[in-house]
Amino acid sequence: MCLSSSLFHLRIYIVALLSMGGLQLAAEVTEPESIETLVVEGQETANNESATSFSTPISNLAFNPRVDLQARNIEEAQADLTIRGGIFENTGFRVGGINLFDPHTGHYATEIPISPKMLTVPEVLVGSSNSLLGFNSTVGTLDYDWRVIENGGQLSLAAGNYGFNRQSLYQGWSNLHSFSERWVLNAELESARSESDGTIRSGDHDFDRSSARLQLLGPQSQTDFFAGYQAKFFGWPGMYTANENNLETEALKTKLIYASHRQTYGEGSDFRFTSYLREHSDYYVYWRHSPQVYNAAHKSKVFSTAFSGKHSFNDQFSLDHATQLLADSIDSTTLNRTFTDRAYIKFSLLPAYRVEQGQQQSLTYRAGFSWDDNSQNKGQFSPLADVTWQKTYDNGDLDQWHLAFAQSSQVAGYGAIAGPTGGLFSSNPELDRELSNNLELGAKLQRADWMASIALFYRWDQDLVDWTYGSGTPSSRSANNVDINTLGLECLVSKQWDSLKVLASYALLDKSEDYGLATVDASFYALNYAEHRGTLGLIWSPLDTFQLRVDNEWRHQAENAIRSGSDSVFFTHLSLSVYPSQVPEVELFVAVDNLWETEFEEIPGTVGKGRQFSAGLNYFW
Repeated sequence: MCLSSSLFHLRIYIVALLSMGGLQLAAEVTEPESIETLVVEGQETANNESATSFSTPISNLAFNPRVDLQARNIEEAQADLTIRGGIFENTGFRVGGINLFDPHTGHYATEIPISPKMLTVPEVLVGSSNSLLGFNSTVGTLDYDWRVIENGGQLSLAAGNYGFNRQSLYQGWSNLHSFSERWVLNAELESARSESDGTIRSGDHDFDRSSARLQLLGPQSQTDFFAGYQAKFFGWPGMYTANENNLETEALKTKLIYASHRQTYGEGSDFRFTSYLREHSDYYVYWRHSPQVYNAAHKSKVFSTAFSGKHSFNDQFSLDHATQLLADSIDSTTLNRTFTDRAYIKFSLLPAYRVEQGQQQSLTYRAGFSWDDNSQNKGQFSPLADVTWQKTYDNGDLDQWHLAFAQSSQVAGYGAIAGPTGGLFSSNPELDRELSNNLELGAKLQRADWMASIALFYRWDQDLVDWTYGSGTPSSRSANNVDINTLGLECLVSKQWDSLKVLASYALLDKSEDYGLATVDASFYALNYAEHRGTLGLIWSPLDTFQLRVDNEWRHQAENAIRSGSDSVFFTHLSLSVYPSQVPEVELFVAVDNLWETEFEEIPGTVGKGRQFSAGLNYFW
């Protein structure tokens, strides 16, 4: 921890020196015209900063009504992100036009060494959008994009109970260099670290992240170059074995090198070319005081390139397209029973035809397909289609209805197919390709001060890969295929008053499953879902110098044989910020995570987290 702290302070010094020069240079050039925004950001949680670590791209998604985040330790340590009742391996992560991928297991898909200050709020892609743009993720994809870099910086310091402390420093330079009046170079750097003894015994963490980006902006283009590194150590009793007597630990290291170019052309047309190299290593220890009892080490490499975009032929006809090529490999102490590398391709085409229906009304028909294939499994053709009716008003209001069908497929990661066929984590080399079909009806109403949306969907999954257990050995899990039918309802409402914003949601899920195996008694993941879930977020700003943010979640979880305690829980995350009028650059804050100290087992059999208080300051320039 001392070495980590010293390295952090060295990076602080370097960023501070660079910022002084960059701020002077920024005033000498002018801002070019920026290209059209890809994603319209919509706030769906009240809090946007972590109270338990430095913020990551998945921080506070536990209260996002469109996703379900199930954490071991804090959510920034190890968290499985699911969408609409899927499991962690059915969820993808897309950044700037390309899907990031972990070939070992979806447990590590959330290891993204990018500062959230560099990214937009994610859009949740489901149904036909996921089938078009997702990659090896049958249920949904979180789609982030790069922000246009602005001039300024932030120093953030916080501390709390259980020895928690974090520090982060961010600096952005717009107009760092001007090649002409309309071509400029921007840059940003961020360094962050966090440590804590943990809210329960042996629940400590020690995190470190460094990330940097160069951005070239032109009149019709945006080019981004990124490099990031993240190192994490954390412990948690019964983290994967559902036995609190097992003091398990993980050490993770993630490197990401990335390049993307987006070009707009014509009227409503654009394309994007993106590539990245990702390396991830993890070292798992079953008993932290005696690592030799059982440990496993894995190192994976992924290289991927993608080309996607939209071509508008005229006002009525357009074509969305997406292609991604990917090659992976894994070196492991335990995963070696089948193959250790794969090459993948996914290709999607989605033509669209738009028909005007009177004043400011239109019907848009889309029908296309995707093709998934790789070097080790059979390929899969998947159809997708939707129809959308939309009406816009002169004041910007919007009414929209859609009906969609989409099919998608994926193959299991090495953790499920390439490990031993017995023991704590039993793999199955005979697992079939997973196939998911989704039928959905939805509506969205958008007004100046409120928004409402509703979606009713039915999904039937064939050969979904799940991890199951028998009642006699609840600490051991086995990978098995399962057929599951899921009926779901999602409702979201947001309302803005003068000083108060309210974000509310309700979701319902009902599942029926068939494992086809008499030895399967229960599920760690596919049947770990909320039958009923509601969220309520409040942002209250009665004064310019005061703001209160509260996120609440209530859920009734499906019954699970090894979950201790109640199947119902109420979570609250609260933060209070004060902005002293004498020092407008400073924000003083206090925050509490898990206000009611519920100790709810988000993963069945895995001990829930305790309550974390923190306080600190943000200094902006």
